[in-house]
Amino acid sequence: MASGAIRRRLVLGAAVLAASGALALAVPGGARAADELCAGRVVKTLPFTTGSVHVYKRDGYVCAVTLPDRPGGKRTMSVSVQARGNRPVVDKGRYVYRAGPVTVHAGHRCVRVTGSVGSGSVSSGWILC
Repeated sequence: MASGAIRRRLVLGAAVLAASGALALAVPGGARAADELCAGRVVKTLPFTTGSVHVYKRDGYVCAVTLPDRPGGKRTMSVSVQARGNRPVVDKGRYVYRAGPVTVHAGHRCVRVTGSVGSGSVSSGWILC
């Protein structure tokens, strides 16, 4: 292959990479975060005063992500999923965009999902039974 053709392909590849990076920065993190991080379909959304928890299920696995209503500075966020009879899997810390994802294998058991952003929180009780 001629060196001109190789150079054109490298330039085209670099342009595509730069454009995709710019597009990723232009789309808000919360709008796409849960869909990219959890496999499966949304089975429940648990809204609360300062955010929401999105719950996904696929092949016996349950995944959850907490998203704030308004991403901004770092603040305390958490998300947990507990299959009945097991200990909860928790992600808690100071985040800007999200807490999680956390995933458990629930099979056909009920799960409890909790989440918080700052002073607001939600708990599902036992769901997906």
